Amino acid sequence: MSLYSALYAGVSGLSAQSSAMATVADNITNINTVAYKGVDAQFRTLVTDGRTTSSYAAGGVAATPISQVTKQGLPQATGSSTDLAINGDGFFITRTGTSGTDPVAYTRAGSFKPDEQGFMRNPSGMYLYGWRLDATGNYTNTGSVDALQPVRLSDLVGTAAPTTKLEARINLQSDADISTAAASYTPAAPGQMAAYAANNATGVAPTFSRPFTIYDSQGGSHQLNMSFLKTAPNTWQVETYVTPASDVTAANGLLASGTLKFNGDGSLDRTPTTGSSPSLFAPLNVSYTNGATSVPITMALGDDKGINGITSFGQPSSMIRGGADGGILGNIAATDISPEGVVSAIFDDGSTRKVFQLPIATFPNPNGLTRVSGNAYSGNRSSGTMTMNAPGQLGAGKLLSNTLEASTVDLASEFTNMIRFQRAYSASSKIITTVDDMLREVSDLKR
Repeated sequence: MSLYSALYAGVSGLSAQSSAMATVADNITNINTVAYKGVDAQFRTLVTDGRTTSSYAAGGVAATPISQVTKQGLPQATGSSTDLAINGDGFFITRTGTSGTDPVAYTRAGSFKPDEQGFMRNPSGMYLYGWRLDATGNYTNTGSVDALQPVRLSDLVGTAAPTTKLEARINLQSDADISTAAASYTPAAPGQMAAYAANNATGVAPTFSRPFTIYDSQGGSHQLNMSFLKTAPNTWQVETYVTPASDVTAANGLLASGTLKFNGDGSLDRTPTTGSSPSLFAPLNVSYTNGATSVPITMALGDDKGINGITSFGQPSSMIRGGADGGILGNIAATDISPEGVVSAIFDDGSTRKVFQLPIATFPNPNGLTRVSGNAYSGNRSSGTMTMNAPGQLGAGKLLSNTLEASTVDLASEFTNMIRFQRAYSASSKIITTVDDMLREVSDLKR
């Protein structure tokens, strides 16, 4: 009988509108939840018989909640450098604990703070994971979350950071005299300025020399010298060596040597074959005699035709700016996270060390993710296979530090939906009471 189908349709209406009202309740209560994605209740028909006949059987309606994961909330500025928002697609990769066996969850709620053990986690207890950088600041993306580690900076305190970069902005006096010792210098047999530093009588005194302090992987300090000898107009011989030479395995402590040339305007000449020796700008591979691990030292001495490194002008030879990184790490004063996801620790002595690279996880169908407690998601077959890359690469969004993503809930729309669903619920209940009256009329026919 069609009356019974109408009765069932009314019941399905009550159930559907109840589910829809539940989405409204969830949205309104999470209006201030960081990066919460509103849930939209959509309806679909239920059909018992699609044929058009003289007797119609009602099917009813069902509610389908759709999570608007791809809708981005407005960025809101905060005062914490570890508050993060993703500008674009993707999710932070987190786990519920610090073990590699803890469940993985993906979230855009980036309100991360260090806990009592120094691990970065958000108010939901999700631990932030990333690639730990090696001494040269590199990492390997294997595409597996098993290669990630929980982000923790406090374990750096009291450890050593080897020197990985030496930067020098030096001016060599263009009108300096060419010393008589320059005539005895033999470029084919370098090490004569290094020998002079070791008080060797066969050495040649440099025109200008500048010492730098470098550090090995154990935190030991060593003196690295760059000595310059003017041999012709716009032409200098350079030796880079360590004193005392016994600190390294290289003969006389010599690490690099070559000819340095300048253009007529005082800028550096690095023209291939005719300009400065490429060996002067290549990374230094230092082998320490104390057994400390060797890490290549990048030499930032300037670009071709540039004045951002070594130059030759009329001012006295001097060190304008520069130095080497590395040393014993003190207390962490601040944390810096770049838009590319590089997490750096800033220490109280002003030194900085890059420690982690944060990945961004992307999915072919983010709206198909499964919601889990803690304003997070888990992958499934509907969402597609997860891909993780550094922020800004291959479709992954960039990071905004000192920023949190706001909830996407519109309170005015939710109140409007509340009225709609409430009226629809009342109408569905009216269907049931009306059908009940009609069925009573049928049952009274026997009287």
